[in-house]
Parts: sequence; C-alpha cells; structure tokens
Amino acid sequence: MAAEPIPHWPGRMVGSVHVRSTPDGAPDQAVFVHGLAGSATNWTDLMDELKDDVTGHAIDLPGAGHSPAPEDGDYSVAGHARAVVGLLERTGPAHLFGNSLGGAVSVRVAADRPDLVRSLTLVSPALPDLLPRYGPVRVAAAATPRLGEWFMDKLRLIPPEQRISASFAMVWADVDAVHPVRLRDAIEELRWRDDLPYAVPAMIGSARGIVAEYFRRGEDTLWRCAARVQAPTLIVHGRHDRLVRPAMAAKAARTFPQVRLVLLPRAGHVAMMEMPAVVAAEARRLISETRLGNAPVTG
Repeated sequence: MAAEPIPHWPGRMVGSVHVRSTPDGAPDQAVFVHGLAGSATNWTDLMDELKDDVTGHAIDLPGAGHSPAPEDGDYSVAGHARAVVGLLERTGPAHLFGNSLGGAVSVRVAADRPDLVRSLTLVSPALPDLLPRYGPVRVAAAATPRLGEWFMDKLRLIPPEQRISASFAMVWADVDAVHPVRLRDAIEELRWRDDLPYAVPAMIGSARGIVAEYFRRGEDTLWRCAARVQAPTLIVHGRHDRLVRPAMAAKAARTFPQVRLVLLPRAGHVAMMEMPAVVAAEARRLISETRLGNAPVTG
C-alpha cells in the first residue's frame, strides 16, 4: 500500500469563504477551485507537490466544504466566480487552478479579471458540451425543479460510505487506487455536511448553475469567455473521464488563445487527486514560464 497521505491543510475564514492554505514562503501565490460536490480538500495532494513553488490557497466555494451559504443564495457560476475574485483580491495576482465546475468558474474569472490571473490550469473543466456524458445528465436531473429536491432527499437515505464509494468510482479511473485514508476523510466530511441545513440547497443550486451555463447563449457563454482568456493556459484531461468527454479537450485547444493540452492515459475526472505528481510537473512548467512574486494573502 502507498504511504499514508499528508493531513489536509489547515483552514480559516478569509472574508466570506473558508480557505485552506499551505505555509507562506513560496515565490508565487496560487488559488485552487474545486468541482461540484467537492471541497478544498480535493487539492491537498497537488498543493503538497507544489508547496515549494507556490503558496496555495484552496477555496471552499460558497455553501461547500466549510464555507457558509452565501447571504444572497447565489450558487450560479457567476456567483462562485465573485467569491474566487474576492479571494484573489486578497492574495494578489495568482496562478489559478480549477477542476470540473471549478474549471468553469475559473474560466469566467480569468476572462473577466485578467489582472488577477497569472496562469490558468484547468483539470477536466466543465465547459458546455452538446453531447454530455451520463454524469452531467445526472447533474441535470438533480437541477430540475422539484425532481432535484426529491432526488437529493432520497440520496441522503443512502449511507455516506456507499455514496462516497459510488462518487469515487465515477470520478477516478481506478477506484482501487484511492487511499483508505482519503476515503475515510471524504466519508467523514460527507457525514458532517449531512447535518448542515444548507448542504442540499447548495448542491442543487450549484448544479442548476452549471446546467444554466450549458444552455447560455450570446456573448457571455463560457466558450466565449475562454476565447477572451489572456493568461497562458494548461488543460489536463484524463482519457478515462466519465463526466467530461476528453474530446472536448480538442475544442478547448482551438479556443483558448495561449494553451497547452495534456491528455493522461490512466486518469479520470480528478487527475489532480489521482496523479498529483504528474499534474504538478505540468503545472510547474507553466508556473516557471510566468514567474512573478505576489503579495501574501490577508485575513
């Protein structure tokens, strides 16, 4: 069995959101944005790999992880993007990382606030796809009015152990590779969140937010945002991704102005958790190309 993984980084409230950070001292700042039903702890191992290169700050999006529900109840991609911008305004310009929903949020942030984003690393970003896979169809069902609430109520009757095992089987290419400690951590976090009154509205609201982006039209679509991104961009896709089609990587490569694409043959939807050393090596290359010292985060 692999060595026991490191503990999750300590967290604190920064403004209205909960943030987990590595120790200060690295030359640059980085901000990490998780996906739907995820949290800041999704980035623990990648942040460890990069701790000598960047001081990392992994955000719990509003209503996720240890962040409280937003006062305005806005779980849209734009609402989440405002929370990320709020953190970036405290860190100063930073290298921005996003996975899945967090990838969509990060694209909007990079397009709207280029002054805050030094580089952009996207791991299986949830960009609109006319041929969504089974996982996004399930998200759409959860986002449907009344059906979503019924679905989540029924889901909460399933023991946390079973829900986490099913979730990991969906997002990892090889679920047997999940370390038992990480599995235990996820189960404990889900059990804790089950008692939060805003956990279900946050999940449903965020699901509705990403579905709305898939059907958005006009000049403000996520693909139009991608075309406006000025920061050098790295896109990492796993060939065994069951949620985002790896074929979407080709469209991304044609859309982002400055982009490098990496396809990992043995990864799924969360390559930063499955293969943190590999993703770190690719991100480190991008960071070294855009090196710039940034101010430390403030509380």
